[in-house]
Amino acid sequence: QVRVAESGGGSVQAGGSLRLSCAASGRPGGRFAMGWFRQAPGNERIFVAHISWNGDNTYYADSVKGRFTITRENFENTVYLQMSSLKPEDTAVYYCAAQVYNGASYLQPNSYDYWGQGTQVTVSS
Repeated sequence: QVRVAESGGGSVQAGGSLRLSCAASGRPGGRFAMGWFRQAPGNERIFVAHISWNGDNTYYADSVKGRFTITRENFENTVYLQMSSLKPEDTAVYYCAAQVYNGASYLQPNSYDYWGQGTQVTVSS
């Protein structure tokens, strides 16, 4: 089974920055499309950002566009989410996910195959 692990969460003041990291392992020779989702207490898990298997295409939720940037290493299933100008409404558990099949939806959680355990991001006003 593929394992996904994310890290880098923490507590920051509004306007600050954080960088989250994620690595997927256990499938030598393959590269996944990768996505970031987040979930606040009492809410559903929602899409944040996505990057294609080769890094050529990215997509962002409107709520984070212009503030968050997703990148990946050239030859690894390692991705990053650089978050700037953070707002209290960004507070959530952030999850990294790996997608096996090209052409699958990047918006829906059920189109991703492997998930990390989540990392907490807290933004105070």
